[in-house]
Amino acid sequence: MSVSDADIAFALDLFVPLGAITSRKMFGGMTIYHQGQIFALLSSQGDIYLKATGKFADEMAATGARPFSMSSKDGKTHSMGYWTLPEAALDDPDLACDWARRALAEL
Repeated sequence: MSVSDADIAFALDLFVPLGAITSRKMFGGMTIYHQGQIFALLSSQGDIYLKATGKFADEMAATGARPFSMSSKDGKTHSMGYWTLPEAALDDPDLACDWARRALAEL
């Protein structure tokens, strides 16, 4: 399954206020860059994830964000250090960009 054009357009429009956004399709989804730095993923299911570790990941988890994970061939689940964008930010580009700026500051 591949990410839809509508999901791509939605994700990129959400982060337009950041400026200098680029993207690249990968593994059925898409990576999102700001000034050449990957800060977000778009899954093939249309979920937007921000790079987050440590205290920032804890803050995202407190909002109900879910971690991005993948299962390996041996059946183990591996966390990838990305968390879903908080639900409230999906309808608010300013809030989405605030979260994205925090993710970028942590990189």
